[in-house]
Amino acid sequence: MYRFLVLLTLFFFPIGTYAAPAPASFSAAHSLLIASSSVGNVYATGVSVVLTAPVTSDFCAIGGSIISAAPIAGDGLLIAGSISSRAPIAGDLRAVGGSIEVQKPVAGDLVALGVSVDDESHVGGSVLVGAVKVAVMDGASGPVTIYGNDISLSGNFADDVTIFSSGHLTVATGTIIHGKLSYEAPTLATISASAQTLGGVEYTNAAYLPNPHTSQALTFVSIGVFLLVRILGALILAGLLAGLFPKLAEAITERVYVGRARGVLLTLLLGFAAFVATPVLLLVLLLTFVGIGVALLLFVAYALLAVLAFVYSGILLGSVLARQVSDRAEVLWRDGVIGMLALSLLALIPFVGLFIVFFVSMFSAGALLLLFFSFAFPSERSHTDLVS
Repeated sequence: MYRFLVLLTLFFFPIGTYAAPAPASFSAAHSLLIASSSVGNVYATGVSVVLTAPVTSDFCAIGGSIISAAPIAGDGLLIAGSISSRAPIAGDLRAVGGSIEVQKPVAGDLVALGVSVDDESHVGGSVLVGAVKVAVMDGASGPVTIYGNDISLSGNFADDVTIFSSGHLTVATGTIIHGKLSYEAPTLATISASAQTLGGVEYTNAAYLPNPHTSQALTFVSIGVFLLVRILGALILAGLLAGLFPKLAEAITERVYVGRARGVLLTLLLGFAAFVATPVLLLVLLLTFVGIGVALLLFVAYALLAVLAFVYSGILLGSVLARQVSDRAEVLWRDGVIGMLALSLLALIPFVGLFIVFFVSMFSAGALLLLFFSFAFPSERSHTDLVS
């Protein structure tokens, strides 16, 4: 269990963290087809993502459905409801999804978390899988650890195999395990007479009624998955908004550098007032029958402002970091991703982190309100004049 928790944290680190800097391409669309090769890492997101061109480095994709049908020279990081890897991967493969299918060899390690995992490939490194239904059909060269309910094994395994099953384990005909087969399950496994376990078999009967230690571990995993999903969602949204609307992000960032200290303070106070005064106004409007409709519209606008303020606070932090490091005023999509990642990590710090997030969000809310006002009423004084 603890090995599973440690390896699960690998998903918090971006792919290629320790690799040498390389060119990268980013694509986003509802239905995305990547049919041309490009040098460096490839990042893609969409409802449907299909890769048909070879990738010379790492491939990272997030979407509803992902099909990888071309060789990947580096590592693969795939997060989707349905994942199908149909071409060889020269590095590691990390996949999170509902249904995960791996058809071709993975030269490195395989880490998969999902509802159903079907691995028909031979894995050159270690294997870590967590799913309700798991099938590893062609063995692995490294150690194998599987958490699941219905688990099936076949092929040639060069190292130890460790199984934690809440249901049943099946070892198919012709399976060879050169190391030791250790498994925990409520019932004895179905092991074919022709299967070979050269290192022996160790069975532990487990009813899987959670004890205090297991409950704590499950709570930790649940919190970790929730934080992972929240951070990934914020990263995607920040990257998309920064990439699609760079001028708006640049306008918000300019308020930090162009405005005087008094202007920055007034922008911050405007955002604070909007967040504090709006709930009070909503309560007042709800007391009257006529004001209910207005209150509903105002609540939608308030919720939208809160979401945009938080996302653009990450983009603001990333663009400020980009200016300090590379002296670049232009806002790129990766500035939003890096800034949101930094902001999400700051939010994990008790008290101080939440204060920083609140402070930056208030400034972003004030800047957004001023920009929207100047856009809606162009004949009025510019937002720079309003706070200078």
